Amino acid sequence: MTVFECIWVQHDRLKVILAAFILLLTVLAMFTLLARSAECDARRRNSWKAVAAFAGGLGIWATHFVAMLAYRGAVVMAFDPLLTALSSVIVVLGLWGALRLPGGGGIVRSQTAALISTAAIAAMHYIGMQATRAAAQIHYNAEPVILGIITTDLLLGAAFLFFERLTGWGRVWLPAMLTFLGVCVLHFSGMSATSFIPDPSLPKVIVGGLGRIWLIDAVSIVAGAVTIMTMVAVVIDRYLTDLKGFAEATLEGVAIVREGRIVEVNSAFAQLVGTTEKALIGANPDNYLLLADGLPTDMTRNMPVEAASRDNPNLHIFELAVRTIEYRGRPCQVLALRDLTAQKEAQRQVSHLALHDALTDLPNRTLFKEQLDHAMAWAARTRNPVAILALDLDRFKAVNDLFGHAEGDRVLKAVADILQRCVRGVDTVARIGGDEFVILQLGGMQPDGARLLSERIFKTFKEEMNVAVDPVAVGTSIGVAISSQDGHDGETLRHAADIALYRAKSAGRGVAAFYDPEMDREARERRQLETDLRHAISRNQLHLAYQPLVNAVNGVCSGYEALLRWSHPDRGEVLPDSFIPIAEETGSIIALGEWVLREACLTAAQWEPHLSIAVNVSPVQFRLANLAEMVAKVLAETNLAPIRLQLEITETALMKDRMITLGTLYKLKRLGVSIVMDDFGTGYSSLSNLQSFPFDKIKIDRSFISTMEGGGSARAIVRAIVGLGRGLNLPVVAEGVETEAQHKMVIEEGCTEAQGYLFGRPGSMMVIASKTFAEAG
Repeated sequence: MTVFECIWVQHDRLKVILAAFILLLTVLAMFTLLARSAECDARRRNSWKAVAAFAGGLGIWATHFVAMLAYRGAVVMAFDPLLTALSSVIVVLGLWGALRLPGGGGIVRSQTAALISTAAIAAMHYIGMQATRAAAQIHYNAEPVILGIITTDLLLGAAFLFFERLTGWGRVWLPAMLTFLGVCVLHFSGMSATSFIPDPSLPKVIVGGLGRIWLIDAVSIVAGAVTIMTMVAVVIDRYLTDLKGFAEATLEGVAIVREGRIVEVNSAFAQLVGTTEKALIGANPDNYLLLADGLPTDMTRNMPVEAASRDNPNLHIFELAVRTIEYRGRPCQVLALRDLTAQKEAQRQVSHLALHDALTDLPNRTLFKEQLDHAMAWAARTRNPVAILALDLDRFKAVNDLFGHAEGDRVLKAVADILQRCVRGVDTVARIGGDEFVILQLGGMQPDGARLLSERIFKTFKEEMNVAVDPVAVGTSIGVAISSQDGHDGETLRHAADIALYRAKSAGRGVAAFYDPEMDREARERRQLETDLRHAISRNQLHLAYQPLVNAVNGVCSGYEALLRWSHPDRGEVLPDSFIPIAEETGSIIALGEWVLREACLTAAQWEPHLSIAVNVSPVQFRLANLAEMVAKVLAETNLAPIRLQLEITETALMKDRMITLGTLYKLKRLGVSIVMDDFGTGYSSLSNLQSFPFDKIKIDRSFISTMEGGGSARAIVRAIVGLGRGLNLPVVAEGVETEAQHKMVIEEGCTEAQGYLFGRPGSMMVIASKTFAEAG
């Protein structure tokens, strides 16, 4: 009640409200400044704490001074200027020391800061009391003073603790109100504990009313102005700093240009153009940037434009966007600069990968087609010929299978290097897939130019890819087409080169073939034959013919060989030598082989039990892992005894995947099927093949039988093969016996069985049935 009486009765109420308003603005400003300091770096944080201490201390001092002037006691008071000023310095320094305390937001730190602040405010208060000049003695009641100081310390400790732990506006308003209460308690409890006892011996103090009012207004205005200015400074600093931070946060360079001069710029812009922000201010942006459209840099554009550094145009590629804004009250151009160097490089790499082979870095099919189209247009315009060389590697698949894909890739890179060294700078080498390469040769005397290039390629391959000493060496075959005679557009010329390449590969590989129209006719005929062959089974155009196999001495038939025939509705009888290779290349031999086996077994199942049936098996069929299972299934379906089935294979089947083929042969052998080596003597390793697998029979190739009558080495070869068969306990069959003289010779040489036109031409099932019936009768 004593404090309340001191405030309500002994003070001018309006001036007390004014002091309270100053204090409220002061503490709000102080904690707003502290909140701003927490958002800044260490250097700027200490500066903002110093400003907070100055604003808070000056505001608290002004509050104390105005409240003192609001006192309406019987004693007239004046103030000593020096002590009054000292009291303001003490409170500012005390608050500054409290706010600079290190550490986190714990209770100890908060209470320490509160203790220092309370001591500084109390010192300011009581030094300010000592600064009064009055004809009276000043006495203090210690109990209210101590109680006020303790209460203020607790309130300030809570204020600092809440400031550290709260967020948002709560960390400003709540600490400010606690500090407001703390300062009020300390001041008015101190005032209520103070007694002024008049002393006539002291000189009388005379203060004019207007002077007192002017002093109060001046202090209030100064304190309020300082407080408001500090809060405005916080807002402006936050706005400018955050705006600058926002401009610095962008990855783009930003510059503001007015009347051709840069007035504001961020650090990213300076880094992009290779200079400093200071050097850019006031400079013309044209001095640093070179634009693709050639217009001034600060000219407004609807679309971004590419730009480069004027000092080093090849170092960076930029994208510049320009628009007009209002800045500092005047129209300005804002330049947004973005570095496209990495993006352009990535686009270049993606474009390169899209148009080049990833392994050899040669142009791929897409890029080659573009270059070929340009070359053909150039050839039509200049009447200079263009040549295409289509290349296919020989033995590459074997190298890839035997030595692995890594070695195959190395070989492809080596081939690409060879081809690039063989061509001229204006020519193009491309890899269009797998082991296929193509060369585009521009100009020159054709076909001599293509022929010389082919010879140079063959020579380099022979020197660097020697098959005799290098197991991973490969060769090449070349097909050549020339624009002036073989085609007038890129697609036609490519097609002609491919046809010529096919002819080169068919001719024995390792050669160059030039296109001629006859090749195209043959190729079209072959493609048509492929198409017709795929439908031959469903159209019932295929049938089997059976050629007898007889005892060489008495001529008794022991079985038949099933031979595939094709009756084409337009071509007539198509020879097996024409369509079997096509079937093997296209893979249709798999279906044909199974159909032949099933038809032959069905037919043989109707014959006498002593007659066997021989069926040829293609080397391609041995690539199937389930060949033995398929044979077993057919035998079961047709109810033919396995011992009556003879499967004839050529040595070619043992040339590829030898171990897999031998495994399949052993499976067939376990079924009870007889395995016959056909065309013996024409392979590469006949003796080793006989040693690696227990064949049931050997058939001498017809080429040896047909030349026996002419003398020479043929009869000696037949004699050697028969001797070999006798030593291995293998029956020997002579194929292609067509005359009595040949028949006599094979008997003399010891052949067990014979086959040929002399004993019967291949016939239909009806003919075979009648012969079998006659023999049985």
